[in-house]
Amino acid sequence: MDLSTIIGLVIGLAGLLGGYMMDGGHLDSLIVPSAMVIVFGGTFGAVIISFPVSTLATVPKALGIAFKQAKRDPGATIEEVVDMASIARREGVLALEQRAQEHPNPFLKDGLMMVVDGTDPELTRQILELEMDAIEHQVDNMAKVFEAAGGYAPTMGIIGTVMGLIHVLGSLDDPGSLGPAIAVAFCATLYGVMSANALYLPLANKIKIRGKEQVAEMELMLEGILALQAGENPQLIKKKLASFLHDKDSKKSKVEEGIDDVEEK
Repeated sequence: MDLSTIIGLVIGLAGLLGGYMMDGGHLDSLIVPSAMVIVFGGTFGAVIISFPVSTLATVPKALGIAFKQAKRDPGATIEEVVDMASIARREGVLALEQRAQEHPNPFLKDGLMMVVDGTDPELTRQILELEMDAIEHQVDNMAKVFEAAGGYAPTMGIIGTVMGLIHVLGSLDDPGSLGPAIAVAFCATLYGVMSANALYLPLANKIKIRGKEQVAEMELMLEGILALQAGENPQLIKKKLASFLHDKDSKKSKVEEGIDDVEEK
């Protein structure tokens, strides 16, 4: 699980509800079924109208991207590419055929198989870049679903509030009930604004970030595949791919240490 998503949701909701209760508010006063139906039903309906079924079907996968920690290890990927480059220089690219066929990463597998099959380097780049573009487009569409929900929810909240106020104005003969009725009406606005800013929009942003991380990893693999195909020196490949590691983590240090050791020798 992605702890940052879980922790963020918990802290956000706890802050909102906790602050409300600190002023003497009661949680049961925030539970208004009719407002929930208007806001969430209206939001989901608007989202369903906005997107084709094929895009809506990716929502469960999008939630998985947001709530699950992706298993990515760019340092290990670099080491693996360098190892395969060493094998290719010693024994030829055909020696990588079995390893390519059994590789668990479909993108790297496709690239290696094209290298083994002797595909033109430019064609290899074009095909793999098209795969990257397809993934980027798919993730972008996933995020747009949640962005749309984040845009519709506040508006649905206002609509719910207006509908509630219309009901209140129709009951002016009972002044004692006006205060509670108006409070109930404004719960719709609360639901809309809170769900948009504490749920839909943050999830959309997390999905986009995860998509960028995936594309960055694919770019690393693409450069490694093309370098391997060109028969470049394995240690130069390692140095080139290390530039993809922007953060100062232990994985980058491990890769750079390996480069330094080779240069010293």
